[in-house]
Amino acid sequence: MSFFATILVTIDLGDPEISQRVMDGALELLDDGDTLNVLCVVPELNTGVVGSFFPAGYEETALQHTKEALHEFTKKHVPKGTKLQHIISHGNVYEEIIEAANTVKADVIVIGSHRPKLRDYLLGPNAARVVRHAEQSVVVVRGKT
Repeated sequence: MSFFATILVTIDLGDPEISQRVMDGALELLDDGDTLNVLCVVPELNTGVVGSFFPAGYEETALQHTKEALHEFTKKHVPKGTKLQHIISHGNVYEEIIEAANTVKADVIVIGSHRPKLRDYLLGPNAARVVRHAEQSVVVVRGKT
């Protein structure tokens, strides 16, 4: 068992390239007997004016689709025999990541961030918030330039 025995890896199914890089980074930390918790957060969209543009039942459909897509993603990218838990969450992305990390008692969070543009001197907003507020160590995997 490694120093990071319980890993929470965050996947953005809308960005397959960064998700692959994030998963590769998480697998580098993984030793035999470690647990890989794979999280995908569906952002909350049903509030205020924005929510009025989505059909009734949209969130339930999105959650089900996300669950199926996450299972497909892990089938492709996680070696067989890995201790694996899928987590689908719904709400504010960085808050859900931190809550999931605390719930599974993660030792480390592995999260992706796009390469900053000149105007973005810091990490993306969700990655930066997770780094600032998480109790756990956080590994940030950058996308390619």
